[in-house]
Amino acid sequence: MTKAEKVQFIIDSLQELYPNPKPALDHKDPYTLLVAVALSAQTTDKKVNEVTPGLFAVADSPSKMAKLSIDHIKELITGIGLNNSKSKNLHLMANQLMDRHQGIVPDNFEDLEALAGVGHKTASVVMAQAFGIPAFPVDTHIHRLMWRWNLSNGKNVEQTEKDAKRLFPREIWNDLHLQIIYYGREYSPARGLDIQKDFITRKIGRKSFLKTLIK
Repeated sequence: MTKAEKVQFIIDSLQELYPNPKPALDHKDPYTLLVAVALSAQTTDKKVNEVTPGLFAVADSPSKMAKLSIDHIKELITGIGLNNSKSKNLHLMANQLMDRHQGIVPDNFEDLEALAGVGHKTASVVMAQAFGIPAFPVDTHIHRLMWRWNLSNGKNVEQTEKDAKRLFPREIWNDLHLQIIYYGREYSPARGLDIQKDFITRKIGRKSFLKTLIK
């Protein structure tokens, strides 16, 4: 199977499994998405979705968040990992949005990545899911599967993103990154992999990896 055939097999398989993938983080607009994604670092989406309703009931806009104290924000996100730094970042981010962007979440990478607590992955999620601009956010699932599928060398997430953008059509990036994440969670987890269930890896996976699984 050529690399192009492998790529098409992945696209077709994921489209059949997840024809209309929806973002995992609950939100109602670009700002609440930005906050939810910023909170999700080293925390499960499920936990973020448990915490954000209470947070957004108090502060669902930059102007409201900026008026809260850092301690109050920290109380509202109790249970979220790294809540000390995240509460400080949310407070500063809200003030930056008010001071620089009239309280509006910017729709470009440069301005997003200049905000407190916003790295390239977070900015990519917001660009894709809030504004519909093609991006390919690489999380641990995508990084793992791109290596398992022998489509990237696993060196770092930056290289994985470059490889994904090179291999997959730009017009499907926004759906595809979600589809790969959902497949990774359901079929190809980091631990406890059942290679019989993980049919994509079983068919097109890295041979050296498959040798460690298939006896």
